[in-house]
Amino acid sequence: MVITREKPALLGGSKVFPEPLPRYISTSFQETEAAIQVLKSGILSDYIGAAGLYFMGGKQVRTLEEQWANYFNVRHALSVNSATSGLHAAVIAAGVSFGDEVIVPPQTMSATATAVVMANGTPVFVDHEEASCCIDPEAVEGAISTRTKAIIAVNLFGGPAQLVRLRKLADRHGLILIEDNAQAPGGQHQGRWLGTIAHLGVFSLNCHKTIQCGEGGIVVTNDDYLARRVALVRNHGENAIEAENWYEDADIVGYNYRLTELQGAIAQVQLQRLEELTQPRLKIAEALDQGLSKFKALRTAKVGSGDRHVYYTYPIWIDPQQAGLSRDRFVEALQAEGCPLTGRYVRPLYRLPLFQKLQQEGKTIVSHPTGVCPIAEKTYNETLLSTTLIQIPGGIDLVDRFVASVAKVLAHAEELSRGKDK
Repeated sequence: MVITREKPALLGGSKVFPEPLPRYISTSFQETEAAIQVLKSGILSDYIGAAGLYFMGGKQVRTLEEQWANYFNVRHALSVNSATSGLHAAVIAAGVSFGDEVIVPPQTMSATATAVVMANGTPVFVDHEEASCCIDPEAVEGAISTRTKAIIAVNLFGGPAQLVRLRKLADRHGLILIEDNAQAPGGQHQGRWLGTIAHLGVFSLNCHKTIQCGEGGIVVTNDDYLARRVALVRNHGENAIEAENWYEDADIVGYNYRLTELQGAIAQVQLQRLEELTQPRLKIAEALDQGLSKFKALRTAKVGSGDRHVYYTYPIWIDPQQAGLSRDRFVEALQAEGCPLTGRYVRPLYRLPLFQKLQQEGKTIVSHPTGVCPIAEKTYNETLLSTTLIQIPGGIDLVDRFVASVAKVLAHAEELSRGKDK
């Protein structure tokens, strides 16, 4: 497809993608049948907020947890009603409380950091690696203090952080490492499943993820004590402590973070289909890698030996100087072509009003002014974009058109940037 001589749509030319693209749908008749069977049973949820068998939930929930633990080869898998709830439970399980610090990356969904605030801890933001946008182990080590209790590493976009290195670092300092693996089910680092390398790992079953049950999450661990604490946080644990003689956990306030039987049944089917739903993403990513490699101004994710990136979304980095136009103008031009594309990712979290307000009110002892994480700020302001083409049904057949859109825009970079530099 040779269209580089055509005008970009932003300059009055024709769009490469004139029709809206379909959204990602992961469910099939199998999930429908599983849901119908639960509806027929009349048991839509089966928890009791007190000691006993149903403190751990009903049949569908417990079956899901057993299957999840077997699939990812972990000792414990505990379902929750969202990954946000799972992160909160993991942070509390790690013992975080007033005055404790938790080291977190700056570019991630806000729940990674708000989970710390919800546990009355203080998030300490450190920079990420330029190549992956995952937290930098060297920056982590430099931020460890006498108040540090835990580290949260995010496997961003579906690719791994340096988890083996981070786990060794955490163990050396007596800290708990938590993996936010919301975006990377089925990913691997050095041959090990993402979500299972840290002391605690949190998966998401949100509707936007590769596998889902509408809303939901899973917390995994190989530590019996941490698993018990997560279970207590999930289901009004204060009511179970005395009956079970768990007095060492009397500091825990439990919540209603419970997954329903309906969600549990759907999630079982989705787990069985994880590889089926992941493979199309890998094929599209491979085709995009090949197609975009011809553009010197662009860089895509590099996957290390023994690692497996599962592409929640497909990240692209642009060198604005080499491209001849700013990242924002490049994104605007591609969006005008109909490309499924977003610029930036999320604003470095420490710049959000919440964290600035906490700092101003003296509720956090860590200052995070502009410039504290220069790589994250440059990534957000100048270089990072991503495409959800990876998620679109039949996306493999659209790769050539996407690459052609990029070629057209870059071929007209001077004209596009003239008089408008965002």
